[in-house]
Amino acid sequence: MIKTTPFWTEETPRPADLHTVELPDAVDVAVIGSGYTGLHAALALRAAGATVAVLEQETIGWGASSRNGGMATTGLKEDMSVVFKRYGSDKGRQFWAWALASIDYLEHTVRTEGINCNFQRSGHVTLACKQSHFDHFAEEVAWFRSALDYQDTWVVSKNDLRTEIGTNEYFGGLVDRNSAAVQPARYVFGLAEAAARRGAHLVEHAQVTGMMRRRGRFFLGTTRGKLEAREVLLATNGYTTNLVPAARQGIFPVGSYIIVTAPLPEALQLELSPRSRMFFDSKNFLNYFRITPDGRMLFGGRHNLSTGLDLMDSARMMQARMIEVFPQLSGTPLTHTWTGKLGICFDLMPHLGRVGGVHYAYGYAGHGVSVAGYLGKEAGEMLAGKRTSSLLSEITHPRYPFTPYDRIYLPIVSNWYRFKDAIG
Repeated sequence: MIKTTPFWTEETPRPADLHTVELPDAVDVAVIGSGYTGLHAALALRAAGATVAVLEQETIGWGASSRNGGMATTGLKEDMSVVFKRYGSDKGRQFWAWALASIDYLEHTVRTEGINCNFQRSGHVTLACKQSHFDHFAEEVAWFRSALDYQDTWVVSKNDLRTEIGTNEYFGGLVDRNSAAVQPARYVFGLAEAAARRGAHLVEHAQVTGMMRRRGRFFLGTTRGKLEAREVLLATNGYTTNLVPAARQGIFPVGSYIIVTAPLPEALQLELSPRSRMFFDSKNFLNYFRITPDGRMLFGGRHNLSTGLDLMDSARMMQARMIEVFPQLSGTPLTHTWTGKLGICFDLMPHLGRVGGVHYAYGYAGHGVSVAGYLGKEAGEMLAGKRTSSLLSEITHPRYPFTPYDRIYLPIVSNWYRFKDAIG
């Protein structure tokens, strides 16, 4: 029987001795959400001497921070060439440097905090689903070298692709050696332990049910009681609700689905991924995959943008695609399938800002393993008065009143992207 809970948290459950507390009466900053963003914000706030409560409606790290594929890939969701056109070349270079720095910051955090999360800077390969996609890779490498002086990416032809991946399914690849892999549950629980050590109040089962602002203070109602705070940070990404309607109008959730196999023989692991890279393909409805630290194939993606697909149906579709890519895995049993929510902004950029007096940091669009923590750190520093702005607070944040009605428009968007995959 396939389990429908995340493999990562079964392998590494929430630490039984994690120091969580009752809801305090008052703090300097209330952080809503206990994923990478909220916990890094809490660490930055405590470093500045501010009191902070991290409010989680489930258990610490319950959302996407313990459910993702564990892939910290370079760049942002929006193509860097588009970022250059939209914001100018100077700003574009700053965004690229910021995105690379987020992976360096991830590495620095796990080293300095002693978080054993199987961190490995193994790089990733983008796989061309069509010859036209592969033809574009050479142009992309040349652009990165010319515009960014970035030398750490290169093209691998179809004939040489077996040196990177054990399949004949693709037309070539684009390697970037700076991406990193983690075991995401170990990482988020390690962050929580670090935040608790530094005096952050971690409060579980504390869903925020209401919030009002009076005389420059926030008064939050939660399922654990009432809390007063000077500032509030919304760090809920794909799980953002209408608690702050204007913030919800800037982000929408997208479902992502993952399967993992039983552990594979070492020889087969080496055949499928000779260099321990991470992989994703060039479709709009992309698949991403990697070998887990204990030797399983993790295979993820989506067939539409819905957050409510039947997990067994999703697993069957995902397994069929996995076997198309890796016929060697035919007959290999699946052990787990699960889902989580991405948060995506309309400009495909992360956002850090303030609306209605409430701060927010969200919109990672699948790049949250590194970007969420780095933006959370900057949000915490801004709330503590240690910085005045961030690159992601200096750009326009589009928001629309229809955004909360994603169940209506996402099927239409899904059909559009499916059409683009068919013809592109």
